[in-house]
Amino acid sequence: MSKLYKAVIGVVDRFVPSAMRPLWEHPAGPKTIFFWAPAGKWSLVIAGLGDVNRPVENLSIRQCSSLAITGMIWSRYSLVIIPKNYSLFAVNVFVALTNLYQLGRAYKYNTEKEALKEAKKKGK
Repeated sequence: MSKLYKAVIGVVDRFVPSAMRPLWEHPAGPKTIFFWAPAGKWSLVIAGLGDVNRPVENLSIRQCSSLAITGMIWSRYSLVIIPKNYSLFAVNVFVALTNLYQLGRAYKYNTEKEALKEAKKKGK
């Protein structure tokens, strides 16, 4: 796989315009995994945004918590490593935010559900 990847990069390298060279040659640019890993991780953000329309009772609190915590940890890490990876930072901030939003929805739903139970108890 790495031979194929290097061959493709070698071919594409000849066609990269001079204006795009700084991005292309960057230590976290498209020639490295530091670019492609965050690019693939945007699928988690897209999935999280798709879950906004999902009924709250179907959300997994454990999954949203894990993704939110992971997003926060990796956001910090992406600014500590050398070279700083701002694309990794951006995607992880969005992963954290979308899942914190989902957790907020779940918390609100559970709070309202508990309030309804208490109201029914007092009404009897």
